[in-house]
Order: sequence, then C-alpha cells, then structure tokens
Amino acid sequence: MRPFLFNSLLAFTCLMCMQCQTKYPMSSNTENPEYALVIHGGAGTILKENMTEDMEQRYHEALTRALSAGRQILEEGGMAIDAVEAAIVIMEDEPLFNAGKGAVLTYDGTTELDASIMTGHNLDAGAVGGVKTIKNPIKAAIGVMNSSPHVMLVGNGADQFAKELGLDIVDPDYFLTERRIQSLKRSKEKEANNEKQDAATRHGTVGAVALDKEGNIVAGTSTGGMTNKRYNRIGDAPIIGAATYADNNTCGISATGHGEYFIRLAVAHNIHAQMKYGGASLQEAAEDVILNQLEGLGGDGGIVGLDKNGRIVMVFNSEGMYRGFALPDEKKTFIFKDE
Repeated sequence: MRPFLFNSLLAFTCLMCMQCQTKYPMSSNTENPEYALVIHGGAGTILKENMTEDMEQRYHEALTRALSAGRQILEEGGMAIDAVEAAIVIMEDEPLFNAGKGAVLTYDGTTELDASIMTGHNLDAGAVGGVKTIKNPIKAAIGVMNSSPHVMLVGNGADQFAKELGLDIVDPDYFLTERRIQSLKRSKEKEANNEKQDAATRHGTVGAVALDKEGNIVAGTSTGGMTNKRYNRIGDAPIIGAATYADNNTCGISATGHGEYFIRLAVAHNIHAQMKYGGASLQEAAEDVILNQLEGLGGDGGIVGLDKNGRIVMVFNSEGMYRGFALPDEKKTFIFKDE
C-alpha cells in the first residue's frame, strides 16, 4: 500500500476511534475490583456552552456526594442495596436532579414520582409509580420489595403503604421549586406554539448500580417523570426490565431518557438478555441496545451499568449524561459527551 494512502487510512481510523470513545465513553477497565458503584443523574441535551462554571461545579459536587455515600458503605463491607439506596437518596434530595425534591411538574403543576429497585442474587424487585407525598421514592420501592407480596404499587395506595411503613411523608408543596415551575411554563408555551420540547429539561432520572464484596449486584432508578405530563403518565423508571434490571450472573442496569422508547425496547432486560443468551459483553450489549436499537427507533438517553466482574459502562446517545463511578482506588464524575 502506498505510504500516503496508508497514513490517510490510519489517521481516519484513529479519528473514528476517538470520536466513538468521546461520544460514548466507557468509565473504567479495572478488572475484578472488590466493589463497584456507578450512578447517573439524567441524560439529554447537556451542552457546555449552556452551563455556567458554578452550575457545572454544583453538578459535580452532587454526583460526588452520591458516590461517596454509596462507596463508604461498600468499602466497609456493606450490602449493594444499601449503597444504591444511599446514593439515590442523595440525588433525590438534591434539587438539581429530576427526582424527589427536584422533580419536574405535571400539566397540573403537581409532582408524580416513580422509582424501582432490583436485587441480582434472587431477582427480587419493588417499585412505586405516581406517588405524591413520599420524600424518597426509592425507599418506598425497597419497602414494596421487602414488606409486601407485590412488585409495584401506584398512586394513593403506594403513598398510603409508605406512610404505614413509617417512611418520611411530606406535603406535596415540598417538591415545588422555582426552576421546575419555570420549566413547566416554558413547556406549555412551546406546546401551544407547536415547538420542539427540550429533552434535557423535559425529562430526566437518577439511578445507581452497585456490586458489593459478596458479589451481589443491585440496581435502582428514581424520577419525577416528564415535564408537562398528563393523565397519570408513567414512564420506564418504575418498570422492571425497562429502566432497572439486576442479575448476579450478568449485570445491573439503570437507564435514563425518553421512557416510552425504553419501555418498548425493554432496555435494561434487553442488555441482560444479550449477555445471558448471546454471550455478549456488557459493553457490546449496551452499545447495541442504546446506539443501534434505541437510536433506530428515534429515542434518546442512556444507561449506566456494571457486570459481575465489576466492569463499568456508561453508554448514551444524547449530548450529555450526568454520571460517575467509584472503585476502591478511583472515583470520577462526568457531564458532557466529550469527557
């Protein structure tokens, strides 16, 4: 092959590899760590030019607090479920994220929250949907799993169940923030003018997946749903197999994005199934589902996950995803696609 042609092909190949790694970063190649934790705070049109340095720092600090809370539990030999709960509670209490205190508002100006949890050693699961008074919906999802014969409770019944469990119950006004009030106003204006909605502000989710020292994987997801939603719409976050799935033999997954697409593709279970039945690696399965299948349908979003060996992936097809991971000797957070 002529030197010029060879060098040109080599440069093109390197450029394509760099673009792939930049757009869909993998967090770590560490093999068989004692424990691992990966989290996300939502995906969407997240551009550096649209974010102030102060806001960027706040997101990094919030993600770091969530990672630190979960990591401490794992470091001390605690269970993966406790690490997932701790990390998600931090994000539910942080108004920056679309979950708990920072939840987006419905068409009527209220909040309807969803959450789910799944444990990989026994495939047990719990979820709540459309709740309005539970301060930390992830705690309610865990309560459904541990203290009821059901997998999912919704609406007033789920609120009542959480109250009977002794979970923190708040007035619905607790969830109202000026930021979300203004987001709803803008969404209604765009809807009235038939303008395209901004995915970054219209929907989002938080989630965490942990592998503890006993080899158990747990995944959890929590969200406020979609801005301006009506008719008690429920997305993928509380649906086991769509946004959340965990199996010690394969992986744990938590998803974020346009929920209707994630439901149709059973994204979290789809990734697990490719690993279990097709022999794919977590990275291969996640890229196929998110970059091929999800994009093929026109959906946007991403997943964070880890496999039974503690290998971590963070794959998304949007402009950014709030995300981070923690291992025994490493902890990092990211926002934009080029990190």
